[in-house]
Amino acid sequence: MVLLDAAAPVLLLCGLKTTTPATVALLNNFEIVATALIARCFFREAVGRRLWLAIGLITTACIVLTVDDVRALSFSGGALLALLASVCWGFENNTTRVLSAKNPVQIVLIKGLGSGGTLALVLAAGLGEISFRLGYILGALALGAAAYGCSVYLYILAQRSLGAARTGVYYAFAPFMGAALSFLLVGQPLGNGFCAAVGLMAAGTYFAVTESSAKGANNSPRNSSD
Repeated sequence: MVLLDAAAPVLLLCGLKTTTPATVALLNNFEIVATALIARCFFREAVGRRLWLAIGLITTACIVLTVDDVRALSFSGGALLALLASVCWGFENNTTRVLSAKNPVQIVLIKGLGSGGTLALVLAAGLGEISFRLGYILGALALGAAAYGCSVYLYILAQRSLGAARTGVYYAFAPFMGAALSFLLVGQPLGNGFCAAVGLMAAGTYFAVTESSAKGANNSPRNSSD
């Protein structure tokens, strides 16, 4: 779990060097596909029709975002790295699912000190990118506590009742927020391919979430005697 969670952000940051943040944000939706397929193949979790349809739509959108030139079949290296990061997170999500019955605070500490702490610090030291500026350190700590620590804690709690595949579905909303922020903060222009990918992603997210909601309703007790 720690090794996968350490590799994914490195791949994602390398992809961001050559790919726009909005594209990388949307490609993070491939984590749904990876998580669901791994949960189905290795952990025998049920995957219904709507989720299979969601997998197909999201995969198609990822192909649209990844291909630079259809005629020459040229692929974006940065986009491929972002997809590899999503695959790592897919395996990591299922690994965390196995441990979700454990104390979530302990899991967050292990993940944070392991992948986000020790391994990241070793990598930064090896690359000579350690900074001792107090403002930078405090900002990074605040961001990590909210976007990583709190996020992982709530994610583990959700996995206890929803499972890895269905919990990953709800994370599908995060990439759309990331894409929207990239337009607001970076000013990335909208292209036809990107707009088509957004539509496919939105449709895939809808089918994934509606299946998850239906399963939740079917699994809930009908009355107190149940």
